[in-house]
Amino acid sequence: MITDAQVERWLREDVGHHDVTNRVPGETTGRLVAKESGVAAGLEAAEAVFDYLDVTVTDRLEDGTEIEPGDELCRVDGPARDVLRGERVAVNLAGHASGIATRTREAVTAARSEADDVAVAATRKTTPGLRGVEKRAVVAGGGDTHRLDLSHMVMVKDNHVAELGLEEAIAHFEERTSFATKLDVEVERVADAPRAAAAGADIVLLDNMTPDRTRDAVAELADYDGVLAEASGGITVADVPDYAATGVDVISMGSLTHSAPSLDLSFRTGT
Repeated sequence: MITDAQVERWLREDVGHHDVTNRVPGETTGRLVAKESGVAAGLEAAEAVFDYLDVTVTDRLEDGTEIEPGDELCRVDGPARDVLRGERVAVNLAGHASGIATRTREAVTAARSEADDVAVAATRKTTPGLRGVEKRAVVAGGGDTHRLDLSHMVMVKDNHVAELGLEEAIAHFEERTSFATKLDVEVERVADAPRAAAAGADIVLLDNMTPDRTRDAVAELADYDGVLAEASGGITVADVPDYAATGVDVISMGSLTHSAPSLDLSFRTGT
């Protein structure tokens, strides 16, 4: 849920304390238009910006809609000054989110070329203050959000293992979590995958392994019913089919959020 406080911070950053640029009289209409093909996202955030400024938004597309150059994502009506004040923030949010949704859709499509049921998930490598917008964009592109914050799942990572040891780290966190909280354990060696599963992992994250090593690790986990295999670590869209073919349940990609280019959008006022 996007709050007024979030929108106020976004606008304060852009408008500043003395906005002369947008002192334009009268009423106007504005249109958010795609300049390249992709997947629309972030339109809820864009609408929240205009709503805060008492600008009316109409004809808004649903997030997840595929768009082509020239397509209108939404229309707005209101005082010219307020439409122009909201323009850049709204375009930046929608362009950034649409870029993430587009990259995610590409990754999901690539995964489906090899496996129908593998999930493509984001990570916590998000922009501070924009995680909600970015995670919703992943969903718009057909991906999975993974954990939204640290409270949603315990991940035993390399630093935890370095401090406590693999089995000891798993036992340590099992004692401190609810029965409803899953335990995701990161391993970097094939031999450690069954160790993690035997120690109580719900998910074994196969980190920075090649597709061949990932396939070997998945085979090692075959005897552990209910334990999911997750591939992660520098995986690009081009790599996705190779990882999807290994039999993993989840492919996690930080690049969905931290490296997706913004989709080129334009905002035009007048008729």
